[in-house]
Amino acid sequence: MYSCDWTMKRILTAIVFAAIVFALVFFGQLWMITLFAAIIAELAAYEYLKLAAVGAETHGAQLRIPLWWMTLGTALAFVVTLPNFPVEAQLPVLSALTLALFAWNGFRSPLIQVLPDTAQGLFGLIYIAYPLTLVPLIWKKEDGTALVIFLMVCVWAGDIAALYVGRAFGKHKLAPRLSPGKTWEGSAASIVGSVIAAFLVIYIGDVLASRGNLILHTSEPMWQSLLLAAVLNIAAQLGDLLESAIKRGAGVKDSGTMLPGHGGMLDRIDALLLAAPVLWFVLILKDAFGMGRF
Repeated sequence: MYSCDWTMKRILTAIVFAAIVFALVFFGQLWMITLFAAIIAELAAYEYLKLAAVGAETHGAQLRIPLWWMTLGTALAFVVTLPNFPVEAQLPVLSALTLALFAWNGFRSPLIQVLPDTAQGLFGLIYIAYPLTLVPLIWKKEDGTALVIFLMVCVWAGDIAALYVGRAFGKHKLAPRLSPGKTWEGSAASIVGSVIAAFLVIYIGDVLASRGNLILHTSEPMWQSLLLAAVLNIAAQLGDLLESAIKRGAGVKDSGTMLPGHGGMLDRIDALLLAAPVLWFVLILKDAFGMGRF
């Protein structure tokens, strides 16, 4: 059972974190959102390195991904998304970073570790840095504010519903090998929670639009938005489970202790790391097939 103190810490941390995010989304500028996302990515990447190192040690190996490389790689992932850089620069930069790590490991790691260490470093950038670079990219779209709020609310509402409904009514394990505490009841509640939250965002957006404020206005039919909320929730739950697989492989409960009541930064954003790319892909499909704005 969770203690009252743990619950209060979790709630307070969530309120502070959400307040910062909402303030940036509604009142911030692109550089502020990019910087904030980059800081979150750097902290999560640091935790990822620690998890990977612990996992390697359990198999009698030593991980050789230098902190300077992960820090630089994560920063560059955000730099190349700035308006002055063409989209075509992203892949060459990622390739250069990978080859630099490959060369570093080639001369410093045991030969049997050269490929695994390089692969884990590249995965860290794709798993953490790239998804978070999508947040400012989504925000700067024409309906970006509504999109980011929709994304965050779907992820957070689903997480809250899964936690409390799962604790109260959960009996059937969802994926005991990856996360023993998660249940099918909590998973179902998570989807419902995200859909309800999405409906509220759309309703509030419509009310504001009727008063001349289009900041949360959406153009697509309600059923499409609710379907998108369910899809984002499923992606978010998968992201949570996959991060649990990394932690269980390393033999730890939390990725860190940065956030009271939540564990580490990676624990807080694990769902977003899959939900954001799914939303980005949906937006790409809508543009490619002329399906209109969000």
